[in-house]
Parts: sequence; C-alpha cells; structure tokens
Amino acid sequence: MAREVLTGNEAIARGAWESGLVFGAAYPGTPSTEILENLARYREIQSEWAPNEKVAFEVAYGASVAGGRSLAAMKHVGVNVAADPLMTSAYTGANAGFVLISADDPGMHSSQNEQDNRRFAFFAKIPCLEPADSQEAKDFMGEALEISERFDTPVMLRVTTRVCHSKSIVSLGERKEHPYRPFSRDFVKYCMLPTSARIRRVEIDKRFSRLREFSNAYPHNRIELRSLDVGIITSGIAYQHVRDAFPDASTLKVALSNPLPDKLIREFASTVTKLFVVEELEPYMEDQIRAMGIQVVGKEVIPGTGELSVDVIRDAIEGRTVTFDAPLIPTRPPVLCPGCSHRGFFTVASRMKLLSLGDIGCYTLGAYPPLSAIDTCLCMGASVSEAAGFAKVLQGDKKNKVVGVIGDSTFVHSGITSLIHAIYNRANVVICILDNGTTAMTGHQEHPATGRTLKGESTHKLDLEKLCQALGVPHLAVVDPIDLEATRKALEEGLAYEGPSVIIFKAPCLIRDRKARKKAYRSVKEECKACGLCFKVGCPAISKDADDKAEINPVLCAGCSVCAQVCKLGAIQRPE
Repeated sequence: MAREVLTGNEAIARGAWESGLVFGAAYPGTPSTEILENLARYREIQSEWAPNEKVAFEVAYGASVAGGRSLAAMKHVGVNVAADPLMTSAYTGANAGFVLISADDPGMHSSQNEQDNRRFAFFAKIPCLEPADSQEAKDFMGEALEISERFDTPVMLRVTTRVCHSKSIVSLGERKEHPYRPFSRDFVKYCMLPTSARIRRVEIDKRFSRLREFSNAYPHNRIELRSLDVGIITSGIAYQHVRDAFPDASTLKVALSNPLPDKLIREFASTVTKLFVVEELEPYMEDQIRAMGIQVVGKEVIPGTGELSVDVIRDAIEGRTVTFDAPLIPTRPPVLCPGCSHRGFFTVASRMKLLSLGDIGCYTLGAYPPLSAIDTCLCMGASVSEAAGFAKVLQGDKKNKVVGVIGDSTFVHSGITSLIHAIYNRANVVICILDNGTTAMTGHQEHPATGRTLKGESTHKLDLEKLCQALGVPHLAVVDPIDLEATRKALEEGLAYEGPSVIIFKAPCLIRDRKARKKAYRSVKEECKACGLCFKVGCPAISKDADDKAEINPVLCAGCSVCAQVCKLGAIQRPE
C-alpha cells in the first residue's frame, strides 16, 4: 500500500477521490482553500470555485440530489453565509452522499472570529465528524459520505487549522466508483413548503435517535484505557495534544461528535476516578456531558479561546497558570506587498483622512500603520451595506461622507446585493472596488471576474464596470490606483457627487502578474532631507539608513512609483 506525507487538506481531497466523489464546490478561505485546489487535480471530479459559500453549498447539494457524491468546502465563517440552505437541507436530506467541510480557525490566524461550528451541526441536527490527523481526514471523508447515504442527511466534516495545514503519513487507496443514485420526484422530501416541512421535521428527530445509537457503536469513537486515575474525553487535534501531555491517562476519543455517544461516555465516566473534557473553543461536549448528570472538569481550567497545545493542556490540568506560547521573534504587523496596487489608493485615502469602512481581503491590511486608512472590518460584503447605513445617519454632513472599500472577489461574493441596496435607497456613499484581478489573500484563486475557472479553463469574464452600469450606478469611474493624482481626483469627484458613486481602482496584483513589475527605483541620498514622507506609504522595500534617509531595496522594489510620487524633493528617481 502506497504511503505519502500529506496535509489534512490534501488528505481530504484524496479521501474524496478514493470514495467516488464526482463534484466539489467552494469559495476560497483559509484554512480550507487547498481542499478544492487539490480536488481539482483529479480529472474524475468536477471542481468549481463559487461566487460565495451559499452558492457553493447549493450547487454541491444539487449535485447530491441529482445522484452524485458531492462536497462543499469553506472556512468557518463561510458556514454563516451558507446557513440558510444548510438548515433546510437537514430537513430534505440527501440523495447521494453530501458533505459540508467546515474549516474552523482557533486562534484566529486568518479570521475575524474563532466560532466553533460544531454548534452548527448540533443546531441543524446533522452528524459531525472530527479527524485528528491527515490519515483520519482522508478516512473520515469517506466515512462522512457513507453516513450521509445511510441516514439520508448532510454530514459536517469539521477540521481546524492545525489539522488542515499540518502533515502526517497517510496510507493511500484506489478510487472506488459509486453508481449514480437516480433522482425520484418526492414533493414531501424535496419541496420544503410548510406542509412538507412539518412532516420532515418529525423525520429529523427519528433520524437523530438512530444516529445516536450509531454513534455509540461507531468504532472511531473509542475508549483507550490506561491509568484509571485520570480520564480525558477529547476530540480532533486536541486528542493529539492530550496524548503527548498525558501519555498514561485513559482517553475517550470522540470522532463522531454529533450526536455524542452518550452510553460510551457514561461507561468511560464510571471507569475513571477524575474526568476531564479537553476541547478547543466552546464547551460543546462539556455542556452536554454535564447535562447527563456527569461530573467533569472542563472550561474552568481549559482555556476557551485560542489554540490548545501540549504545554497549555498540561499546565491547565496540573493546576499551573496557563500561558500561551510567546513568539520567539518580535512581532510585526503584516504589510501590503511591494508594488501592491492597493498601496496607491490607501496612500491617497490616508492623506485625505477619509472615513473608510473596510472588508475582508488583503486590502484590509490598509488598516495598519503607517497607512491607517481603514476604520471598520466586519465580514464579507459588509463594507458596502455598512457604509449605506452609516451614510443615512450622517445624511447632510458632506465633510464626513463615508467610503466603502471592497475587493473584486469580495464584491462578487456579497457586495453586489449591498450595492443594489445602496442605489435603491439613494445612499450618499462612495464605493471603492479595489480590483486586482484575483482572490489574492487566500493564494490568488480565480473568481467570476477573472475569466478563468478553478481548472484553468477560459470562461465568461464578468465585467465589473458593465455590471455597475446595469445596476444603475449614477456616478462611475475607473482609475489606475498607482496614479496618485488621478486617484485623488476621482475620490474628490465621488465625494462631491450627491448620491451613490462607484470608483473601480483597477491594477493587477504583481504577485500574480509578474509582467507588470518594473525596474526598481533608486534613492538619491544627496537630495533626501529625511522628511519621512516615503515611509508613510508602508512599503517594505523602503527602509532608513543610519542618517534616517530613504534606502530602497532593489530586490524587493517592484517599480510601482508610489514612493516617487509622494517625494516632493526628487530624492526617489526612476532607474536609468
């Protein structure tokens, strides 16, 4: 049997392929992105980037109803976007196996919150599987498809950043084709009108009772008896940390965490002297175990925020003060790349002291000093709708006209409907679409406005300018953000316009489009007065020398010219 070292995300894709999956959809979001990127390498699987997670869920669900095994993958906050179809698909069930992969992010390495999506599985009354390493990530993908078909239900495969991105040895298998399951018209099962939904609601409870019996007999929910002095109930990556921290302790490893194996838990609790529950984030298992009348030690000692580790768990259980690992090097905020087109926009916005409501993407980095040009960041698409609401309160106050800042991929994801609202309700806002032609923050994935699919095939390219015109934007401009004067002029005109206006700041991402890079600029020390203006653009290619004068690293500099435009002394010049 072949074996490879795989990340959890690679293993999930492999498990899907081995299990006969035929369709997968996702919107990219760390830590889930690589699942679809790896899935797309298998020719037997149709793999697609969707405009957002709701659409990804719905097209994958449609593939399942049509009879093909399918999955939808997304990061934890993406499940919020997909919650509407998720909750009702629990009523309708599935046809062929259908799996929702939720990649949670304890510690918020790349997220605005660290919600625990086991709660979503509990809420929807669907099974939830939690792999603890890459081998289980592969195996549980197949298990999830089997459970989905056996119990006629969507299944959540809940992974976390550490499982998604860490590597371990995986035993590989061959692909097993599964015949398509024919679709049969069934009004009560698939048409969720109130008359059908009332019937299906009863079926959910019946199904959940069968699932609980299944969970108690499920072999991956297992008791591992060692010393009986201490017993630890745990799941997912926390199981690995527990085994390292307390190798002699007995453990109940929970793999199917919804529904919990209540009989197995009672059996384990009666066997050990002192019982702990170790889980990342919410007291999800702990609350249910306490409701069973079982005495446990949980979140009163185990942290409820951040990632757990061997040291954190050991210190918590042994009664020492818990300290999270301190960085070995000084921390510094992330910065926009050298030559990033967003830097031109933010340089001007910062100078104009605009009230800017931001969004999710690499342009969110404009919030950090020295640019400090973003004032809020809530969720995907919120910059446009939040700005519309903000403007209604500031109505008539022209000095504080609000600006919404959103990227091209995020605009397609959930900014379009927000813009429709702003136009329809005549919000006095300036919406700035920073279009760099890619989903940059998560690794330069395609989206509907790039003209290419996940598999690299040419397709229709959504024209954002024509789209805005079709929506009825009354004041529209397209500007190169690297041209600081043109950027300033466009913003001034947008601010002066009474009503909603849109400015598309269009320039390629230089990491994606290497041909757009130009020769490095150079600093002329004799002309430099160490005024510091060039440092305020926040470019990592510019540093100070011993005399506080500008020094440009020719390896990093992409030749964007923003620093040269800012310098009024001619101390930064084009290359000869």
